[in-house]
Amino acid sequence: MRIVTYNVEWMNSLFNDDGALLTHGGWSGRQNVTLADQSSALRTVFTALDADAVMIVEAPDDSKDRNCVRALESFARWAGLRARKAIIGFGNTTQQEIALLYDPDVLSVSHDPKAAQDAPRFDDSFAIDLDIDATKDTVTFSKPPLELAVETRGGFGFRMIGAHLKSKAPHGAKSRDGVMRLSIANRRKQLAQAIWLRARIAAHLAEETPLMVMGDLNDGPGLDEYEHLFGRSSVEIILGNAPEPVLFDPHAARALQRKLGAVPTTARFWIEPDKRFLQALLDYIMISPDLAARDPRWRIWHPLDDPVCWARPELRDALVAASDHFPVSLDIAL
Repeated sequence: MRIVTYNVEWMNSLFNDDGALLTHGGWSGRQNVTLADQSSALRTVFTALDADAVMIVEAPDDSKDRNCVRALESFARWAGLRARKAIIGFGNTTQQEIALLYDPDVLSVSHDPKAAQDAPRFDDSFAIDLDIDATKDTVTFSKPPLELAVETRGGFGFRMIGAHLKSKAPHGAKSRDGVMRLSIANRRKQLAQAIWLRARIAAHLAEETPLMVMGDLNDGPGLDEYEHLFGRSSVEIILGNAPEPVLFDPHAARALQRKLGAVPTTARFWIEPDKRFLQALLDYIMISPDLAARDPRWRIWHPLDDPVCWARPELRDALVAASDHFPVSLDIAL
């Protein structure tokens, strides 16, 4: 079975309010990429993935006037995908939902949010002391994680949590000191969200529930200059620490082991002031110990680093045009 996480940059801009795919020559949400080119590129990428399920980060908006499920299922029909049924959980106001597109002939999926004593549901709020002042702050998710109960056609049950942690941009700061204060405050919030997510993960692992946690964590070891103030990245918090049960992702493990040297990357951004691209490891599929025993194989569909993608010019170009992130797949016996 193949499970994928894929952040599709501004997928919302590819659809009208009725959920119909826009394939004309107007500009998409991606710089210098038309709607037609991004739609076509995504069809090429999703076809090549041929996944049983894709956790889509930055899925189309779900609101009063727009319907994420309708848009994704419209795209799946147009692209001829077997992963043709969509599901979302708690919506948000960012026009970037978290959704699963899956093959209903292979998987049964339901939105099944849970709460534990020290970890409320993801649409609730979480109390934590962010700045060590003996006063608890209230944290909420701008993009509540998507918590799913999944069962294969053969009857194997497991859970998925799709996440998009993102709260670090210092919007509104007008000075260097203001940027620093807001960046630190935003990182505190993101780490609090990671602690909340880890508490939900720990509850599942304590019950020995097979679990996958996937998505764009927008964080990782050595990603910014504020990390040393807090000691750990969101990725490390979510993975967990022995002797408690931990999650595993080989790309995260490799990055955490290296202070110098090459690490895997899943995203590629244009940095205008430097006139160059920045690459980063942001996207993960983390799995519980019982799933790690089922011959899992990860792959980053990076058009420049993966030799199979590089050798197929149509796929290579489509991966570049489709998004600033690249898919991460997990092939596993379920």
